[in-house]
Amino acid sequence: MSTTRAVRGPQPVAATVPAVPVASPDASRLLLTRHAQTVWHAENRYAGHSSDIDLTDTGRRQVEALAAWARIRSPDAVVCSPVRRAVETARPCAEASGRALQVVDDLREVDFGVAEGHTLAELRTVDAEMVHQFSDDPARYPFPGAEPPAVAAERCAAALREVAGSHLGRTVLVVAHNTVLRLGLCALLGLPVGRYRQLFPRLDNATVTEISVPRDRSSPASLLSLNARISLP
Repeated sequence: MSTTRAVRGPQPVAATVPAVPVASPDASRLLLTRHAQTVWHAENRYAGHSSDIDLTDTGRRQVEALAAWARIRSPDAVVCSPVRRAVETARPCAEASGRALQVVDDLREVDFGVAEGHTLAELRTVDAEMVHQFSDDPARYPFPGAEPPAVAAERCAAALREVAGSHLGRTVLVVAHNTVLRLGLCALLGLPVGRYRQLFPRLDNATVTEISVPRDRSSPASLLSLNARISLP
């Protein structure tokens, strides 16, 4: 079971986030958001839950825009990963929407093992076959020392279902990370975890991917939008 703690505290538009429909009493709307841009973004370095990295100036502007959007969208709850870059993205959104920020430990990013802090290009110079196998099927060939993707997928999916079950008929903003959210999406939607990199090449920073999670835990979630950029009036 996930541990939850409450704390007080441009590129071309692929899609815009529509007005909030009334959620079904038998389902919850989760607005999944990757944290704002960090200093490792430009080089695309693997940043797991153990890497404590700062937001960039662009990232801080993304946080301001996301908070302004959250004030208008007014989610019923705001939850996030315990990793600092996610908390720094989520806290202003919680404050803007008048909610207490809830920190869910199982929304933390994946541990990338030997890949932590490196780019794929750097890793290829060390072990090209390792990178080839990972790229072909990361579930079967995770990086040495990394959390297995299948385990991370179930961890994230269980945490998201718990959040959804606690907010039936409501809308929740969830701020977490690129890889763990993509893995969780595969698990919730009934898609093969080993193809998460092909199915969801990336979640862009401070965009919104919306899913509907049914009360019935045996039923898959529904994908309503992917990488929707926030739209302010």
